[in-house]
Amino acid sequence: MMNYSPGPAATAEGAAVTAHGLTVVRGPRTVLRGLDFAVPRGRITGLLGPSGCGKTTLMRAIVGTQAKVTGTLKVLGHPAGAAVLRPRIGYVTQAPSIYSDLTVRQNLDYFAAVLQPGRNHREARHDAVTRAIADVDLTSHETALAGNLSGGQSSRVSLAVALLSTPELLVLDEPTVGLDPVLRRDLWTLFHTLADRGTTLLISSHVMDEAERCHRLLLMREGEILAEDTPDALRDRTHTATVEAAFLHLVDEANSRQETLR
Repeated sequence: MMNYSPGPAATAEGAAVTAHGLTVVRGPRTVLRGLDFAVPRGRITGLLGPSGCGKTTLMRAIVGTQAKVTGTLKVLGHPAGAAVLRPRIGYVTQAPSIYSDLTVRQNLDYFAAVLQPGRNHREARHDAVTRAIADVDLTSHETALAGNLSGGQSSRVSLAVALLSTPELLVLDEPTVGLDPVLRRDLWTLFHTLADRGTTLLISSHVMDEAERCHRLLLMREGEILAEDTPDALRDRTHTATVEAAFLHLVDEANSRQETLR
């Protein structure tokens, strides 16, 4: 089990992300139900819960791509989706967002040119691309076609694209899904390196053992926040040995309350 310093408590003051009454309705279904939470700056917050509980919808709301969002959602001091936030947020979706017919470096060169157009930025773009490729440990593959990469390598290229602008907030939707244990370990080492540099990371997963690698957790179930705390605090609160056991304990508690109210 890996334990990390929990860092500061997640309070609205100075937080990277704050939500009050955050609700998302899609057709007849309420996907997110009145969420209240805060994500502290410069730490890794894990967004954990079973598939279909609303994690991706919440992340899309935070980066400003989700429709029909009500309530209050502030990101880096601005309303979610504000134009000023675009260069300050990196977002990596579950599916790699790269061009298969370009090499690793060509992919990053293209996205760097989109972020910093113009001849005056050419040297800065080159340096940013080189740094991002090194950060995700793909220097030896920079001339390989993206279409020939493994799934894990493709995911790392997408992560490198998100790192080009040195974002203050990095939102990662299940970045380790399908990866072998060594790659998962290496990515989590990178995530902690980024947090040590001051980057705020929000990382979703349905794999509970990854919770032990986070500074703070948001546990979700059926569109609601089941708990918000550090891994140690959640284990202590539920008198359990793992976050997975703590999550199951909290689910049982919630079910018991619902039965009582019926």
